[in-house]
Amino acid sequence: MNTDPLILSIDNGTQSVRALLFDLRGNIVAKSQVPLQAYFSLQPGWAEHEPEDYWQAVCRACQGLWKQPGADRTAVAGVAVTTQRGTVVNLDVDGKPLRPAITWLDQRRTGTVPPIGPFWRTAFKLARVASTIDFFRGEAEINWIRAHQREVWEATDKFLLLSGYLNWRLCGRFLDSSGSQVAYLPFDYKRHEWASKRDWKWQALAVERRMLPELQPPGTQLGSIGEEAAAQTGIPAGTPLFAAAADKACEVLGAGCREPHVGCLSYGTTATINTTSRRYVEVTPFVPPYPSAIPGAYSTEVQVFRGYWMVNWFKEQFGHHEQLQALAGDLAPEQLFDRLAESVPPGSMGLMLQPYWTPGIRVPGREAKGAIVGFGDVHTRAHVYRAILEGLAYALREGKERIEARSGVRITELRVSGGGSQSDAAMQLTADIFGLPTARPHVYETSGLGAAIDAAVGLKLYPDFASAVDAMTRVGRVFEPIAANRAIYDRLYKRVYKKMYRQLQPLYHQIAEITGYPQQL
Repeated sequence: MNTDPLILSIDNGTQSVRALLFDLRGNIVAKSQVPLQAYFSLQPGWAEHEPEDYWQAVCRACQGLWKQPGADRTAVAGVAVTTQRGTVVNLDVDGKPLRPAITWLDQRRTGTVPPIGPFWRTAFKLARVASTIDFFRGEAEINWIRAHQREVWEATDKFLLLSGYLNWRLCGRFLDSSGSQVAYLPFDYKRHEWASKRDWKWQALAVERRMLPELQPPGTQLGSIGEEAAAQTGIPAGTPLFAAAADKACEVLGAGCREPHVGCLSYGTTATINTTSRRYVEVTPFVPPYPSAIPGAYSTEVQVFRGYWMVNWFKEQFGHHEQLQALAGDLAPEQLFDRLAESVPPGSMGLMLQPYWTPGIRVPGREAKGAIVGFGDVHTRAHVYRAILEGLAYALREGKERIEARSGVRITELRVSGGGSQSDAAMQLTADIFGLPTARPHVYETSGLGAAIDAAVGLKLYPDFASAVDAMTRVGRVFEPIAANRAIYDRLYKRVYKKMYRQLQPLYHQIAEITGYPQQL
């Protein structure tokens, strides 16, 4: 059996739960994956999931892992959990869920919110962020619960993110990582701890300090795997459990992006561009950087909310031919979609897409909608598919420029993680649009690897994060920009894409006013 230490990462995403065993070189020794229904919806705009279902998926993923070749459970030195962000769970005094988890995809809002004192109201008005703060209060799940399910709110003993819930099930303690706190919570994003008593967030949110877990920085031991969790998962009882971070933060770490000149693109359900910074930098004013998977560091992030969800949307709505062809020919559908994109020249023959299928908070504004312009009789669904890939890359390039402007650090190279990183066509057009060498990490499971790095440092298998990242991450294939393509994209980006939102914004306001969509749920 294996005598070298292994690290178990549990990665609870939106579409699946993965249990992954990594060695100290960052190689995947074994993997088990359990698919999830992303959510169920009892009302339009709602997105919920039973907490017990998440836990049972974790148990099945772990039990499946031990059946894989090389999965020696006696060699597991530590465990770390990384999860989707912003999914919340209400527990009673016995630690039992009071209602389904409200996932990060949920769109409900409430107009019944806790009042903010006159000092803060005046300050926000002077800073011109009053509408942003009102949006924050209306979006907060705990405010909706108190307004519409008062009995649940009154019975809530603990209000946890999914990461905190899984840590509780694994070790029996209400502890979570400071690196996982990305949600509508009273969190101090500068100091990476719960906000001070006088902070306005305690007024804006119907959450009490007693409801929240204790926080520990990434790489800190939270506890040990309990007997009940060991029986259900097969993880040996007593195995140390370490704090990691949210999935996006772990992706950045697992992709090897620990310096601010390296940009990490995540082509997942939400597409993002991140850099790791030791400085607190607000890329969008009054929107804080998220905590990094490295203690004391910040993740300067720009999001495209629907991101590579748009690719799946295209496949579901327009990709039946490729899906059937792949099934008949025993091919991976991704190969056929890559061919579809590669059949279209750079620039999609003038078809330009603005990927705001879901709006932002400040940039873009909440009025934003998706747009495709430039249609002609030459265009087919292949052009639409490539325009989606290009539009996402344009939006992330715009995010790169905002990060550079606010941080004062030029981004000179890129890493790409997430499902979209497996597409050669997407990787090449990303290199062309950014005009930068764009690398695919050596493993696809970068969020799991980032969590494993946190555990490796916590176990003192490496003396620090720099040495752990150097040993456990490396690049795979590097895509270099093609000069001719880069020239086309540069002109389209500067002369067309960057003007689209400003030109269309008044029309978006008119559409919302006339149709009532998007309505406030």
